[in-house]
Amino acid sequence: MDRQSRIYVAGHRGLVGSAIVRSLRQQGYDNLLLQTHGQLDLTDAGRVDRFFAEHGPDYVFLAAAKVGGILANNTYPADFIRENLAIQSNVIESSRKAGVKRLLFLGSSCIYPKLCPQPIKEEYLLTGPLEPTNRPYALAKIAGIEMCWAYNRQYGTNYVAAMPTNLYGPGDNYDLKNSHVLPALIRKVVEAKAAGSNELIVWGSGTPRRELLYSDDMAEACVFLMNLDDQKYGLLLKEDEPPLINVGTNQDVTIRELAETVCEVLEFDGKLIFDSSKPDGTPRKLMDSSRINALGWKAATDLRTGIRLTFETAKQQLLGHATV
Repeated sequence: MDRQSRIYVAGHRGLVGSAIVRSLRQQGYDNLLLQTHGQLDLTDAGRVDRFFAEHGPDYVFLAAAKVGGILANNTYPADFIRENLAIQSNVIESSRKAGVKRLLFLGSSCIYPKLCPQPIKEEYLLTGPLEPTNRPYALAKIAGIEMCWAYNRQYGTNYVAAMPTNLYGPGDNYDLKNSHVLPALIRKVVEAKAAGSNELIVWGSGTPRRELLYSDDMAEACVFLMNLDDQKYGLLLKEDEPPLINVGTNQDVTIRELAETVCEVLEFDGKLIFDSSKPDGTPRKLMDSSRINALGWKAATDLRTGIRLTFETAKQQLLGHATV
């Protein structure tokens, strides 16, 4: 991508999209096409087509999605599959019509089987049953990968699908009803401290393991992939394999260890109580990121630093919740 390229970041207000925008601007990319949901409803095929025809983006980062944690996925499964299928189908098809040079589709590690061998390699896709709690979302993302692969084969497009591990960072969602595990833990600790509580309730047994990637690291990986030279980028566009690449840290922790780390960073010394009546989700999701590492990218932010930076960006918001 040259500095004058027209770059469309779909979902630029979300956790990943906002980080991609920060990374692009820091690297001197100023010709960014950014649309809020109010300006452009990505589930509306006609509006998406008109936007692409009018603005003619050269590159597309498809980070827009309906996302949430276990509770949200269980409560709104139809919304998750319907909206995600519509968003990605419209953006991918409009990108083809507009002659977009490269598109990066952002997925999730939940595309892989629930009981996958660890660490999870890209070739494990579709080799076993999915985790039931987020199956509709996962199937939508798998369809997005398949679309990228199919379009590359049929139309000669250059669409790649990047699968991040569990993400966190500035702009995360702290709603306890539909947030992911780390922001939920951060908010619970802040509220426990504000209330003077000496205990913290954590969902599940605490034994599942999770790999966590700071969102700005993920954004750096996305821009890195989009800027690969043609030879290296071509390695991701094989005829007989989906154009899929994992993005992670190659390290994971138990939910108990994660909760303990959040408590340490936020200086909360209360007792952890694990509510085993709540679902655990997938036992382990450690990604094998050796493919992107071999291309020259590695995560730079350790977990403690990432938690501290994340908390600092949301401190006032979280303290406001705690005092309500």
